[in-house]
Amino acid sequence: MLTTVVFDVDETLVDLRPAVTAGLEVVLAQMRRLTPAAVEVTLADLESDWGAVFGDLAAAPVAEIRRAALARSLERAGLGAHLDEISAMFFARRFALTRPFADTLPALAALRQRWTLGLATNGNSRAERCGLAGEFAFEVYAHCDGVPKKPAPDFYAAVCAAAGADPAKVVHVGDNPAHDVVGAQRAGLRAVWLNRRGERLPTDVLPDAVVTTLTELPSVLADLSGEADLPPFIRRCSGETSRVDV
Repeated sequence: MLTTVVFDVDETLVDLRPAVTAGLEVVLAQMRRLTPAAVEVTLADLESDWGAVFGDLAAAPVAEIRRAALARSLERAGLGAHLDEISAMFFARRFALTRPFADTLPALAALRQRWTLGLATNGNSRAERCGLAGEFAFEVYAHCDGVPKKPAPDFYAAVCAAAGADPAKVVHVGDNPAHDVVGAQRAGLRAVWLNRRGERLPTDVLPDAVVTTLTELPSVLADLSGEADLPPFIRRCSGETSRVDV
């Protein structure tokens, strides 16, 4: 029987992409104010710099990866000396605009009546900085207290320790098949894949369940828990009487 539901954050609970894009737009505007050489730099260039540095830094804290990507972007226009200033601008804008998806808070409110809720992320979207303060019984962040990144088994061991629950009683919900599904299952948790964008699931990945919005999650969790009769609050949230669209 499930007792605990743990959520990934970025692209699961919070809509990160628009916030990151807005942060990069601020960076580009400032670069162009600082030097005419930046007129040749495009938003696509700045977006590609993340991918260019990620491979070598995948295990590093996300803030370090972003800083390295920004450093690469600034060197395009000879602005490396402005890294501290530009990084601060990016993160201020990124966090100011990082907010939950429309289905997040209603789903969490319904789920909290039945299960213990936790947050667990590789990223730097802290609950209090993205509209999720006070929503969880516990929070686990990679690179805090020696916790490695997903999909490392020790990440999920830290999740279960924070929950005070056996892995078999914990379900992990997230958007990344490798990190949030395969990694969780290998550590003994069950896993629900949230597929908001209609992506194709790799053939070798078998989630315990798949949902396209969080409004579907309460009834799915009830099924995974073996509960045939859903309480009224779960019926409402799961869409039997209403649905929240993202």
